Amino acid sequence: MKKWQFLSGLAPKPPDWKIDWIEIENSALSPWIAKMKGVLQNPLWHGEGDVWIHTMMVCEELTAMSDWRMLDSKKREELFVAALLHDIGKIPCTHMENGAWISPSHSVVGSRMAREILWLEFGFCGEPNMLNFRETVCTLIRYHSVPMHILEREEPERCAAKMASVGRLAGDFSLRMLWLLSSADMRGRICSDKKEVLEAVDLFRLLAEESNCLEMPLIFPDSWSEYAYLSGKNILPGQKLFDDSWGEVILMSGLPGTGKDTWIKTYADGYAEISLDKIRQRMHISPEDNQTAVINDAKEQAKAYLRKQIPFVWNATNLTPMTREKQIRLFTDYHASVRIVYLETEWEEQMRRNAGRQNAVPEAVIRNMLRKMSLPERFEAHEVHWICI
Repeated sequence: MKKWQFLSGLAPKPPDWKIDWIEIENSALSPWIAKMKGVLQNPLWHGEGDVWIHTMMVCEELTAMSDWRMLDSKKREELFVAALLHDIGKIPCTHMENGAWISPSHSVVGSRMAREILWLEFGFCGEPNMLNFRETVCTLIRYHSVPMHILEREEPERCAAKMASVGRLAGDFSLRMLWLLSSADMRGRICSDKKEVLEAVDLFRLLAEESNCLEMPLIFPDSWSEYAYLSGKNILPGQKLFDDSWGEVILMSGLPGTGKDTWIKTYADGYAEISLDKIRQRMHISPEDNQTAVINDAKEQAKAYLRKQIPFVWNATNLTPMTREKQIRLFTDYHASVRIVYLETEWEEQMRRNAGRQNAVPEAVIRNMLRKMSLPERFEAHEVHWICI
């Protein structure tokens, strides 16, 4: 049995729906489980004890829910793995502040940790079904704390639509699945305000249902209008916006060795190219050195193409939302449409390709990149594609 099959097989099955905690604690997850057992929580919100006790309670609550049991087996597996890992980010994020345990940003950090674990330890990478499973899990972890607080947001409907849009890329993800995880998270704890927080989570479900994005992403007239709404433009969800772009800029994304150069030669041969690797070689700057001069050179090239309205490819790793946002803001300021193309492959194949490059990136550097990586989400550009090659 492959490692990924073992992990997905941990989800309880009918007719007894029993969780085998001994098997789980003795699995490849054991190093992280051991750490969760030592992470304390604020007793005001988590009277049950440490993170692992809470995690077990959440899993038991989830698997007892009839809505979870009625899902197909793959979605049950994805949700169960997400429940197992939903608070893994508390391991590095938890600290004492003003006499209380807090875990700021643990959802975001936890989603990246889960991606690294699923990618390297269990082989969830390089194939569409593996990518879909992994990113459904990671997206559930990333947003599992949002439902309880969504009505406090300035625009809760737009927030819900942005989260739901991930379902265009991670096909199994939906706000219904997010509601199930968040509901189990609230049930699997000992606190004085459980009734109130469960009501808040159920209001999230009602909001998503009324906004027509509970089961699937919200429907838009076209991708241009979808990006406009999701990026914060003052338009209605169903409003069709005039496309005033002159052409396209392709923003590549992916770890070193995933085949970006090959994809560009095959699918974007007629585009100009701005390659950060080539700029580094020309300027004799290592990928591990300060990249300011490289980025500035690339931006000047981009501005020249944008002023002349010449379509081009920005060829770099672009692994974080902050990095991508800076480039996309520049491109859209010049009225270009933006397509993000994210590529990935199996880990062993990626290492083989990287080793064959003229300037191979050390494996330790690639692992560090993976640790920090967040895949591009649907709302980041006019078009977003995840491709396994």
